[in-house]
Amino acid sequence: MVKPIISADSHITEPPGTYVDRIDRKYKDTAPHMVRDAQKGDLFVIEGLTQPIPMGLVAAAGKKAEELRTFGVKFEEMHRGGWDPDARLAEQDRDGIAAEVIYPTVGMLLCNHPDFDYKKACFDAYNLWIAEYCAAHPDRLIGIGQTAMRSVEEGIEDLRKIKALGLRGVMMPGNPAISDYDDPLYAPFFEAAIDLQLPLSFHILTSKGDVVGAPPRGPKLNGFMSIIRGCQDIMGTFILGGVFERHPKLKIVCVEADAGWVPHYMYRMDHAYERHRYWLPAGQISKMPSEYFREHIYLTFQDDWVALRMKDLCNVRRLMWANDFPHSDSTWPYSQELLAKQTQHLTEQEKNWVLHDNVAELYHLAI
Repeated sequence: MVKPIISADSHITEPPGTYVDRIDRKYKDTAPHMVRDAQKGDLFVIEGLTQPIPMGLVAAAGKKAEELRTFGVKFEEMHRGGWDPDARLAEQDRDGIAAEVIYPTVGMLLCNHPDFDYKKACFDAYNLWIAEYCAAHPDRLIGIGQTAMRSVEEGIEDLRKIKALGLRGVMMPGNPAISDYDDPLYAPFFEAAIDLQLPLSFHILTSKGDVVGAPPRGPKLNGFMSIIRGCQDIMGTFILGGVFERHPKLKIVCVEADAGWVPHYMYRMDHAYERHRYWLPAGQISKMPSEYFREHIYLTFQDDWVALRMKDLCNVRRLMWANDFPHSDSTWPYSQELLAKQTQHLTEQEKNWVLHDNVAELYHLAI
């Protein structure tokens, strides 16, 4: 029997008071806040970022392709479940989803804020809000907290606070304040995440290399193709930097970057290691790079036919389907139709792994 479906990557839509109402008093006047423009609709204004965040695409799930637009959308026109946990249940039911792992929206783009002190204050406020939101239905709303990673010691403190709030994982900034994540100085942080059973997530659009609004090479649509590259670089940093060699129980989630590319990526890493490691030094590892990828890295995707066709060339026990609700790339409310097509070649056991078991086991969910 196919088990209840869990989305491994869904989002909220931060309401106007998310940050203003909960942020450290020092940042009260500069906290991210919503403004209404007569032509551009509602916008989230963030101190220190040159462009405000329009609301047009952050809750465009279910719209036809020709209806998608960046500007001109008002907050009250968006899916209510983005900020109302009771309304969220009906939206889950409509899509045939039993539960969702919940990530931020504005909080994603805050990961690239240049001021780490400001970022820390924003993430602390967000963690309080998402904990409140998920507490209304903790069996169906699985919250992920955020840390700014200003230091290892503070990161560990954030992990403990996130755990105490009842959140199930931690969304990491693509670029920490100090050295990169393959530096051995992060050892206490990674071990704390293991001990607290908090998987660490790296979501698209949270690294310096994939900033929203950066001009793409060629047509604008080509920019859509680039948003997975930041995650790929991070996965390579963990593997080739020897992080998993030093922390064999560490679990990382590569979020919304698809998974169809993984077999070739693993093959290319193995080739690089065998052929080029002597003149291109890396960290100390005792296994082939692909072995670390297969074991330690979980991947979420929504519409990725290739990933499911390539399941035997990666690791089907690390694939986790998601609906990305309510963002513009979401499969909501047509997820069941999509899954019926894309999983028809899977066995019942494989369907349960991808749609339920993998995410339930990772986050210790009793669903």
